[in-house]
Amino acid sequence: MRVLFRLPLLILLTGLASLAMLVPAIVALANDAHQDARSFFYSALVGLIFVALIGTALANRSHNRNAIRQLLALLASFIVLPAVLAVPFYEALQTTSFLNAYLDMVSSLTTTGVPLFPAERLSMAEHLWRAQVGWMGGLLMWVAAAAILAPLNLGGFEVISLGEPGQDIVAGAARRDTANPASRLARSATVLVPTYSLLTLALWVLLLVSGDTPFIALTHAMSVMSTSGISPVGGPPGAGSGFAGEAIIAVFLLFALSRMTFSQDTGRRDEAGLLHDPEFRLGLFIVALVPMTLFVRHFFAALDVGDQNNLIAGLRAFWGAAFTVLSFLTTHGFVSVDWNEAQAWSGLETPGLILMGLALIGGGVATTAGGVKLLRVFALLASGMREVDRLVHPSSIGRSGLVSRRTRREGAFIAWVFFMIFAITLAATTTGFAAFGIPFDRSLVLAVSTLSNCGPLIDMVQAGRVSLLDLGAGPKLVAALAMIMGRLEMLALVVILTPGLWRD
Repeated sequence: MRVLFRLPLLILLTGLASLAMLVPAIVALANDAHQDARSFFYSALVGLIFVALIGTALANRSHNRNAIRQLLALLASFIVLPAVLAVPFYEALQTTSFLNAYLDMVSSLTTTGVPLFPAERLSMAEHLWRAQVGWMGGLLMWVAAAAILAPLNLGGFEVISLGEPGQDIVAGAARRDTANPASRLARSATVLVPTYSLLTLALWVLLLVSGDTPFIALTHAMSVMSTSGISPVGGPPGAGSGFAGEAIIAVFLLFALSRMTFSQDTGRRDEAGLLHDPEFRLGLFIVALVPMTLFVRHFFAALDVGDQNNLIAGLRAFWGAAFTVLSFLTTHGFVSVDWNEAQAWSGLETPGLILMGLALIGGGVATTAGGVKLLRVFALLASGMREVDRLVHPSSIGRSGLVSRRTRREGAFIAWVFFMIFAITLAATTTGFAAFGIPFDRSLVLAVSTLSNCGPLIDMVQAGRVSLLDLGAGPKLVAALAMIMGRLEMLALVVILTPGLWRD
């Protein structure tokens, strides 16, 4: 098994992607969709032969020699691998261009989940392939966070680690074996792949018990674990599980608030437990605060109506708002069955602005969620609160823990730098869309959706609704680039472009 991890990361991922094509091929064959079955099977066969030949030719060479090269390989994977994944999808669909298929695979692999094609246009195998690619993209980020990003103090780890971003040092945020990246990649995959798979299986079974059909339950299980928001029926409103299914999904979305919910392999150990994790607590606070604000906003006005069903309607509205807030905070993008009730109850005419803000905040570090990440927001909040304390009590002493000092000082500074880079990137991406004649409001929504890896946001913001399929090649390429930048984060790209950090 370890021999495989010595291959170039791109070749290894291409082989796994080719092998995964056999699953929709079998599903298509079982449903007598022979065109789909041939497309996926032949693509898998060609891919495996290609990987076997290239892997044999490169077997006697040294690869994955340091984390920087692995980071570059990860970037190359997000650019090149969607082209491989798009081949069977393009051949099976037959009614779209290869660029559209490539954009859809970039959207799936980066767990963005932009709704490009209407649900009725895709077959069961094609729906499964999109959800499966999103699931594999989420697993890739789980493993890459521990094996690649954490040793380099990137992806949010730079906030609390002792090293500077991009430095592969012994005092970094990950394990102390940074000299052997291939071994670290193998061990991380060995630990995380079973965990990720078993959680997906558990969610699938629970959704089945709740009333979803096997296919819908499977696609939703993969979509929730990867926070891709991909669904063949438009999410919970089109499924049959109702409130029970939403409650189950909400529990599993908590895994996107903090990596401590499923792993401590990146060195972020806290003896106090999960409930004292700053990311998890901040995420729960936001999930409670926003729905409560919407609830209280309209509750007193609703008391004057005198309708005995107001309380029940209010509770349904609260749940609809809470589930939707959690979904968009984790950049998943499912809306509750009661979301329309929540919007009507609160009288909120522009919920898109709230959802955009939630998607920009994002979920936990080293999870499948996109966005800025809760840990960076917490670092800025902690620094701001400390500065206020010093204004009131100039002689006071802050918490003396090593992590606390790092978070308030260097961590907050690095978080602020990241915010500035993200803001500049957001402005540049919005300008890039607007340069192709797209109105500013739609350009802004597209930029936020792609950079935060929250594709369903495009359909949720009324003023920004736009069909990417109807746009030209230019906006599609900008969208693909923005999704890749949002998934890998601009700070990592800056490290890649810094020659002084490269090592032989």
